[in-house]
Amino acid sequence: MRVFLITLVLAGTLRGVGAQERRPLLPQPQQIHYGAGRVPIRDLAVRLPAGFAPEDVDAAKAISNCLAERSGAEVQVSTAGSGARVIVLERTGLVGALPLPGEQPGPESREAYWLTITPARVELRAVSSAGLYYGAQTICQLVEGSGDSATVPEVEIHDWPEFAYRGTMVDMSHGPLPTEDEVKRQLDFLARWKANQYYFYSEASIELKGYPLLNPGGRFSQDEVRRIVAYGKARHIDVIPCLELYGHLHDLFRVEKYSSLADMPHGTEFDPRNPGVMPLLEDWAKQFGALFPSRFVHIGFDETFQIEMAAKQGTNRGNPAALFTHQLGEVARLFQQQGKTVMAWGDIIVKFPDIMQQLPPGLIAIAWDYDPGPPEHYAPRLAPLPAHHIPHMVASGVTMWNQISPDFAKSFDNIDDFLREGRKSHALGLMNTIWTDDGQALMRAAWPGIAYGAAAAWQSAPIDQRAFFATYSSLMYPAAAAQEIGSALDDLAQAEVAIQGVLGDDSMLEFWNNPFTPQMLKKCAEHQDALRKTRLLAEDAEEHLDRAGSRGVRADAVTSFLVAGRMLDYAGAKFQTGPELVAMWRKLGPRRPPDETWWNEWESQATYQDHSRIVDLMDAMSELREQYRQDWLAQYRPYRMASALGRWDAEYEFWRQLQERLIQFSNTSKEGDALPPLESLAPSTVARIP
Repeated sequence: MRVFLITLVLAGTLRGVGAQERRPLLPQPQQIHYGAGRVPIRDLAVRLPAGFAPEDVDAAKAISNCLAERSGAEVQVSTAGSGARVIVLERTGLVGALPLPGEQPGPESREAYWLTITPARVELRAVSSAGLYYGAQTICQLVEGSGDSATVPEVEIHDWPEFAYRGTMVDMSHGPLPTEDEVKRQLDFLARWKANQYYFYSEASIELKGYPLLNPGGRFSQDEVRRIVAYGKARHIDVIPCLELYGHLHDLFRVEKYSSLADMPHGTEFDPRNPGVMPLLEDWAKQFGALFPSRFVHIGFDETFQIEMAAKQGTNRGNPAALFTHQLGEVARLFQQQGKTVMAWGDIIVKFPDIMQQLPPGLIAIAWDYDPGPPEHYAPRLAPLPAHHIPHMVASGVTMWNQISPDFAKSFDNIDDFLREGRKSHALGLMNTIWTDDGQALMRAAWPGIAYGAAAAWQSAPIDQRAFFATYSSLMYPAAAAQEIGSALDDLAQAEVAIQGVLGDDSMLEFWNNPFTPQMLKKCAEHQDALRKTRLLAEDAEEHLDRAGSRGVRADAVTSFLVAGRMLDYAGAKFQTGPELVAMWRKLGPRRPPDETWWNEWESQATYQDHSRIVDLMDAMSELREQYRQDWLAQYRPYRMASALGRWDAEYEFWRQLQERLIQFSNTSKEGDALPPLESLAPSTVARIP
C-alpha cells in the first residue's frame, strides 16, 4: 500500500469570516466545521512525490487548474520544489479510480475524503485517487474572491457519498447526436458534482465493424468512443454502454438486410425465435465488450410492447414472456462471460412475476419512473425488486424530452422522491436520465437538472430546492453574474409550468399546434392570464441573461437558456394571437365595414407587412430558427438537424400562408360583403408532431 503525501503549507494571516459570506457547496459535505478565518491562495504550487500514479495527478491538476483560474497566476504541478507554499495529497489505499461491482458507500469508503484547512496548511487525505479527486472538487468550490484576494475558509470536512453509484444517462439515439467535444464537456461538468458513472445510451449510434449500413450518418466511431472512455476515466467517471439488445431497435430493422430479424417487418423488437438473432448479438457483445472496459453493461430490455400487447390480448403467441426471459438470460450470459455485471431496465421484469423468478444471477434491475409522487406512486415499479432480493438502482429523469424548456420543478421532485424510496429499498444508486424524444431538445438547457441529480445522490439530506438555482449559479458562473443567472433559471422553470397550464405537459409537441382549431381557440381564450404570465417570465429571464452576458459570462454557457426563453415567449405570443385575431374579426361585425375602419381595425393590426400581429410572429420565428440552428451546431452534429428545422420552416409557412389568404380576401372582397369565420381562412395544418 502506497502513501502519497501532498501538503499545502500556507503563509499569511487568517482573517475573520461570517457564515453568511461562506460559499455554498454542492453537494453538501456529510460533515463540515468552519473555523473563524480565511487563508490566501496566491503563489501556490503542487508537488507530487516519487512513485505517484497517473490517477493521483488528475486530482492535483484539478486543484491546479481551478486555483489558477481564480487567482490569475499559474499553479505548477511537479515532483520537485520546496518552500512553505506547496500542495501535496495523501492517499492511504489502492488507486481505485472507478467504481466496481459490489461498491459500498460510507465514511471509510473508497470515495471518502478528509480535508483540513488551517493557517499552516491544507491537507487532503483519501483512501483512493477518486476520493482525492472529489476532495479537489470541494477545494475548488471553497475558493472565494479572485486574483490576489482569492481565499479559502478555515475548515474541516469529512465527506463520503450516500450512494455508491451516481450516474447520468445521456440519450444518443432519439434526437440529436452530440459531438465528441460536447460529450467531453458533459463529463467535465459531471465531475464538478462528484458523479462516477456516465451511461452512453445507444440504440444504433456506435460504429460496429461489419455493419456499414447501420446509421452511417448518425453514430460515434469506435475511436471516438475510446477517447470518450479515457476522458471519463481521467475524471473518475466510468463510461458505461447503455444498449438496447431486445427492443427499441428500429434503426437496425429499417435496413432491409436486417428487417427479417424483427418481430414484424421493419419493426422494433428482435424475434428471439429467429436463428439469425443470436449470432448477430454474439458479434455485437464482443465488440461492445472490447470497446468499453467498464465492468458494467446495461442491455436494455425495456418497453417490449409486443409482450404487453400479447398479455393484454390474452394470446400465447409463443409465450412472449418466456421468450423474453430466455433472451434476457442469453444476452446477459454473453457479457457475464466477459466478466461484466449486467443491468437491465426493470419495467417488464416487475410486470411479469415469472420473469422475476428466472432472472440471470447477479443482474441489476433499473427501476425507472420520471414523475414525482408519494411512496405508492413508485411502489409498482420498485417494491417487487427488494421483495425478491433483486439488486437494483432507481432511475429518475430530467423532464425535457417533450418540453419547450426543462420542467425543473417536476425533475427535482422526481429525483428527491425516487431517492427517498431508493433509500428505503436499499437501492445501489441513482441513474438520472436525459432523453431527447421530441428531436428538438437543446441538452445544455438541462444541465441544472443533471447537476441536481448528481449532487442529490451524493449528499444524505435532500437538496434545498428553493436555494438550488442560486447555489448552482454561484458555483458555475462569475460572481457578478451568478444572481442574474439564478433568477433567469427560476423564471424559465416557472414559465414552463405556466405554459403547461395551457398546452399540457408535452409543451414542445403542442408548440407546433394550429392555434385556430376550435379546441385550441377555446383553451387559449380561457387561459390568457397564463399565456401572459409565461411571456412576462420568459422576457424577465431574457433580461437577466442579457445582464449576465455583460458581466463576464461566456455566451455558449447561457445560449440554450436564452433560446428556451425566446421559445417560451414565442409560444405565449402565438397562442395569444389566435383569440386576439378572432376577437378583432368578430368586432368588425357580420359584414365588411367601410375601408377606413377595415384598415384601421383589421389590416394594419393583423396583416400589414410593416409590423402587425402575423408579421411579428413571422419575424420572431425566422430569427428564432437561426438562433436555434446555431445552438444546435454548437453542441450537436448536423445529423437530423434538417429534419428538426423542417418543423420551424413549416411554422413560418403557416403564418405566411395565413397572411396571404387574409390579404387575398381583403383584395377580393368589398364593403358590405359577408365575413366568414376567421378560422375558415386559416391554413389547416402546421408542423404538428403526431
